[in-house]
Amino acid sequence: MDNQQHTSQQFLEDAIRIARKAGAVLKHRLKTDFSVEFKGEVDLVTEMDRAAQDIIQEEILARYPDHGILAEEDLDDRGADGHIWVVDPLDGTTNYAHGLPVFSVSIAVVHHGDTLCGVVHNPMSEETFTAIKGEGAALNGHPIVVSKVDNLDKSLLGTGFPYDIRATAENNLEYCARLALAAQGIRHCGSAALDLCFVACGRFDGFWELGLKPWDVAAGILAVREAGGTVTDFESSPITLDGSRVIASNGLIHDEISGILNATGSGQGQD
Repeated sequence: MDNQQHTSQQFLEDAIRIARKAGAVLKHRLKTDFSVEFKGEVDLVTEMDRAAQDIIQEEILARYPDHGILAEEDLDDRGADGHIWVVDPLDGTTNYAHGLPVFSVSIAVVHHGDTLCGVVHNPMSEETFTAIKGEGAALNGHPIVVSKVDNLDKSLLGTGFPYDIRATAENNLEYCARLALAAQGIRHCGSAALDLCFVACGRFDGFWELGLKPWDVAAGILAVREAGGTVTDFESSPITLDGSRVIASNGLIHDEISGILNATGSGQGQD
């Protein structure tokens, strides 16, 4: 047990260093000229997504050559020893491409499906959210806990919308309309990793989103859980990294959010 904890701590320290290194480059290049491409009708990828991912990949493999890396920009290497680094090099690409300074670098270390530790770094605010399984969550080294708001009517929620919102019927619009009438407010920041960490530190009381990928949520889910919150799928079942429909909350309003999402039915918009 002591060896595992030491290993997780070392992984975390390296993940923090790597996330901050990539984040510094992203911060420096914000509002400069860089190439932007479209992966879909509205889904962007920038030169800086790939540059940050290259930095992270190089740093991980230099330190842990037998480890795998699963990252957003077409990188899926499962490695040799069961450890996989799940990476979003730039969560909030659309914000970044428009010069909006709300984005993050997210890195988690997973061992045979079990998330050991995670980091979500906001380069613009210099806020680094961290978590180690069984040891709690922190913001810049200071412990964090979820909020104590116990009524959805008084809650501030976060959400996001799928990149294929124009093409998919499951677009979150109906869910958002229902919850907008039930909560005190809803915010769409554009970075699911940050949204989850905002739940972990009590800025948001809850969060939900559809169409998420492992790199969007791996570090943030651990942060919420270690801060005392609850994370499930829309049916209130335990969430896994393969789960694309996520509810995260302080636990006190979780059933209310889940009830409204399920009462909404499929949450589909009009075809």
